[in-house]
Amino acid sequence: MTHPPITSPRNWAGNYTYHAASWHRPRDVEEVRALVARADRVKVSGTRHSFNGVADTTGAMLSLEHLNRVVGLDEERRTVTVEGGVRYGELGRFLHARGYGLPNLASLPHLSVAGACATATHGSGDRLGTLATSVCALELVTAGGDPVALSREEHGEAFRGMVVALGGLGVVTRLTLEVIPTYQVRQDVYEGLSLEALEDNFGAVMSAADSVSLFTDWGSGRFHQAWLKRRVREGETFRPEPEWFGATPAPEDRHPIPGLSAVNCTPQRGAAGPWHERLPHFRLEDTPSSGKELQSEYFVPREHGPAALRALHGLGEQIAPLLQVSEVRTVAADGLWLSPAYERESVAFHFTWHRDERAVRELLPALEARLAPFGVRPHWGKVFTLPPAHLRASYARLPDFRDLLVSLDPRGKFRNAFLETFIFGA
Repeated sequence: MTHPPITSPRNWAGNYTYHAASWHRPRDVEEVRALVARADRVKVSGTRHSFNGVADTTGAMLSLEHLNRVVGLDEERRTVTVEGGVRYGELGRFLHARGYGLPNLASLPHLSVAGACATATHGSGDRLGTLATSVCALELVTAGGDPVALSREEHGEAFRGMVVALGGLGVVTRLTLEVIPTYQVRQDVYEGLSLEALEDNFGAVMSAADSVSLFTDWGSGRFHQAWLKRRVREGETFRPEPEWFGATPAPEDRHPIPGLSAVNCTPQRGAAGPWHERLPHFRLEDTPSSGKELQSEYFVPREHGPAALRALHGLGEQIAPLLQVSEVRTVAADGLWLSPAYERESVAFHFTWHRDERAVRELLPALEARLAPFGVRPHWGKVFTLPPAHLRASYARLPDFRDLLVSLDPRGKFRNAFLETFIFGA
């Protein structure tokens, strides 16, 4: 049984139109299996928060919005299992109510767990990896419509190539994540951090809290906001500094984009709350923006952070007119083969652009050239213009990932133009 077609086959931002021949909303795994088995090409759309063709297909597009249950919490193993359509916001509420949490979250709680992990989406924190690092098991529907269970315990090193897989291995119908005891977080915002202060104190600034996000326009020579998210530990007394590397506390809650209302943002000014209501920048119950934007993001090794800051600042006059806001974060190294933080502590430079794709794409080669000397890797799901050869040279385990794709999907049912271009070099 299939369901009514999705009438607006575009991504969340509206800048990308999918090429799917048909759209489906399966109600359960059996329906997923039937759809996959009879299709020539298949992909899953997730929450459609990618800004390029990573999730596109010319065949059947599946939405897992109805597979949205938290299957179970295993308190002995400290894991939680969710279906492929569950969003982080709902999972956070479920876990916190039962005394558990996740180490980190992305800026938006609206993202699906499966989609965020498949593209190595991340939050911020010197000691915190991408969201995919919490995944310890997966259940897939493979090209023949067959269910397959994959796990870190059983598949060892190969599992490192199965989590950040860009949808190339099959339809992820369930994920199992490691959980930790729940915790409280406070969020303090400072204003007016200068580029010079950041360059001179980069390590101290980025490690000043569990999660640090810096916002700038690259044209002013300063970061108009610094969001510090800090775990509230029992018995600990914490008083925020009246001045922090020359920056001062924001007198009221702020939106990352100056001038916009903070009504959709998570509470600030030190008001402690559950982890899932502070780690994201935006509230689950609100829409963070209208979607009229583009996004790009680039990762470089952390030791090159100050030099990369200066390089981008040198392009500030060209960046600022196209920009809504830019965010700088750090990400811990991991061992996931296609993670942009693979085997290196990283700094992530995120750009939220005005939705002028022609102008953005004209600028990106110059921006990418500024970051190229530092071994730049782009976020897989955002807008970039780096050539396929650059990406293939950036990942030592990419040949092993290709072999993994071929072994699980020999006829390429889950491939698309994006995978053929950037993974297979077609």
